[in-house]
Amino acid sequence: MILNEISFDFSNISGFSLTVAIVGYLIVFGALVLLFFIYNLLPVFINFKVRRKLRKEGKCEDCDVSQIEGNVSAAISMALYLHLNEIHDEESDVITIKRVSKQYTPWSSKIYSTNPFLRSN
Repeated sequence: MILNEISFDFSNISGFSLTVAIVGYLIVFGALVLLFFIYNLLPVFINFKVRRKLRKEGKCEDCDVSQIEGNVSAAISMALYLHLNEIHDEESDVITIKRVSKQYTPWSSKIYSTNPFLRSN
C-alpha cells in the first residue's frame, strides 16, 4: 500500500521556518480576535453617541435607542437599493461601431516591434 511508504522527515524543518509559521498564525488569529471585539462593540459606541445627542437636545432624558433586528435592516437596505436603482436612466442597449480608416504610420507597423535578430535577411 502506498500510505505505508509515505513518511515525513521533520529534520527538514528549520527553526526559522517554524518561527515564521507560528508568528504568522498568531498575527492572523490576533487580528481576527481584534476585529471580533471591534465589530461587537461598534453598536454600543453608536448608541452611546445617539443617546448623548438626544440628551443635549432635550428630547428625552432616559430614552432607549431601539434595536433593529438584522433581517429588518437587510429588508430596508434592499428596498432602498431597488428604489434607487429605478431612478437610473434606461439606456438603449444599442452599440454603434464606426470604422475609421487611419493613415499608415510606421509607429503602427508590426514589423518594427519584432526582434531584429529573429528576422532573416
